[in-house]
Amino acid sequence: MTKMQGMFETALANPWDTLRSILDEPLHPGGREATENLLDRAAVTAGTQVADIGCGAGGSLSAARDRGADVVGIDHAPDGKDVVQGDMRHLPFADDSIEVVLAECVMCLTEQRETAIRETARIVEPDGYLALSDVTVEGQLPNLPAPITNGLCLETSQSRQKTIETIEATGYDVIDVQDHRDDILTMQEKLQNSVDYEQILGLLGERGQRLLDGIHEAEAAVTDNRIGYISVVAQRSDWVSIPSCRYSRQHLIRG
Repeated sequence: MTKMQGMFETALANPWDTLRSILDEPLHPGGREATENLLDRAAVTAGTQVADIGCGAGGSLSAARDRGADVVGIDHAPDGKDVVQGDMRHLPFADDSIEVVLAECVMCLTEQRETAIRETARIVEPDGYLALSDVTVEGQLPNLPAPITNGLCLETSQSRQKTIETIEATGYDVIDVQDHRDDILTMQEKLQNSVDYEQILGLLGERGQRLLDGIHEAEAAVTDNRIGYISVVAQRSDWVSIPSCRYSRQHLIRG
């Protein structure tokens, strides 16, 4: 019992590593196939300069690198090749220096989403692209336990329409939107088949029951499309006003 509780506490403390042990990289609905599709829609080919915001373990970086793109990842805890430390609200790049910004399942992690997306518009070159995917929330969600809200990136998620409006308000023309309902349902089914929630949480008494109820509520919200997942490709608008360069005119400011 004590060992099981310890394992469970570890899983709650770092849900991403737990999911990584179950799901394939990149760690979002649709995995690498969805990333490849997003890269195709943003015209990423050999030589394209790509910045991956919140790159995590680097699965999407690998996908872009494999097609010959010139890639760099930004993460608060950088790990691996071609990854530097950075904050999505203050990106360490010169103005107009990146052809494509990739932002998969990361804007939902900040309350300053508009600031973060506007910052991508600063670094994207004229006519460059933002390739974004994110969790969406429609209507009122149930009051879920914090570990579930945090693990599913629901705390600051927006609706599909609000996500599009925010992108358009920050200097982009949205040119393509795809719904990934099938991918999120597949991801949910894989988790259900891989983890025996009933057995594990049944050992944790009242707390376990609250979490189990929350999981069932979240699964129902996915099933009825209150929780969804979309990908968006947007092109930097001609009218967007970019502030004067805050960095030297090199591709990346390291350190």
